[in-house]
Amino acid sequence: MASWFLRGLRRGVVTTRYPKTIDPWTRDLPAAPAFHAHRLTTALADRLAEQCPAGALAREEAELVVDLGRCTGCGRCVDLGGGAVVNSGAFLLATSNRAALIKRVPIGGSDD
Repeated sequence: MASWFLRGLRRGVVTTRYPKTIDPWTRDLPAAPAFHAHRLTTALADRLAEQCPAGALAREEAELVVDLGRCTGCGRCVDLGGGAVVNSGAFLLATSNRAALIKRVPIGGSDD
């Protein structure tokens, strides 16, 4: 067994310090999407919401509502969204406030 584990048990430590920096390889991990509002159209927002397997996307009027608490980081919206949706690279989304995980993205693109 690792010595650090046994030392932690003796001292009563149940967690370790959070890393000071994030490892560069984490950019390749599945993460929540980021949206370019000026490229997002109502038709694209509807298609993204329809195709999201987790139900994390919904369109309300002229906004795309993104529920990061439901998002699994599957990347389907990134594949379907063209240049309007990218992988955010942000996989650390811990919060004690559930409402903080719900984002509203204004739809700024034109369906023309």
